[in-house]
Amino acid sequence: MSSKRRPTTSAQPARGVTAAKELRSQPTRDRILAQARRLFAEEGYERTTIRTVAAAADINPSLVLRYYGSKEGLFAAAADFDLEIPNLQGVPRAELGRTLVRHLLARWEAHGHDLPALVRVAVTHESARARMLQLLAEQVAPVIAQVCEPERVATVVGLTSIQMLGLAFTRFVVRLPPVVALPEEVLIEHIGAAIQAYLTQA
Repeated sequence: MSSKRRPTTSAQPARGVTAAKELRSQPTRDRILAQARRLFAEEGYERTTIRTVAAAADINPSLVLRYYGSKEGLFAAAADFDLEIPNLQGVPRAELGRTLVRHLLARWEAHGHDLPALVRVAVTHESARARMLQLLAEQVAPVIAQVCEPERVATVVGLTSIQMLGLAFTRFVVRLPPVVALPEEVLIEHIGAAIQAYLTQA
């Protein structure tokens, strides 16, 4: 009887198994990130641990380490997100500010604690601060540039960031009662009016 092994004819089954495992693991990864963002927003970087995230996600801590390597790696993944700011070029000029605030509120309510987590941790954590600056440069500035004179973009990004980050911090991080109690339409109207003025010099 020959002891020769049959040659492997294709690597496709191995790749298929790997892809299937990745597909099965995605809900777990998503749950970990959702809980990490919530805890980073509520507890800050120092008080959030691999164990607390794992407990909140109802999994073994070893899975968090398997997927993200360390707390630093977990935070980096949690801070990697898209604000999904819409193209403002098709928005009526008088509605720019309100459209932007309405979008951000809806996104934060639907997607949880990503920006609030980054806002809180950026106060004391240098990599979070760097990620915040990157987000403003890559996601906010290009949208502002669509509707604003080039020489005013940096100023308008700065002023708009005051409103955007201030809203995220007071409503979703410290949950200041008077701010939490405000109806969304009130926030949209008043903060939107401020951003509108920055954009159009009204």
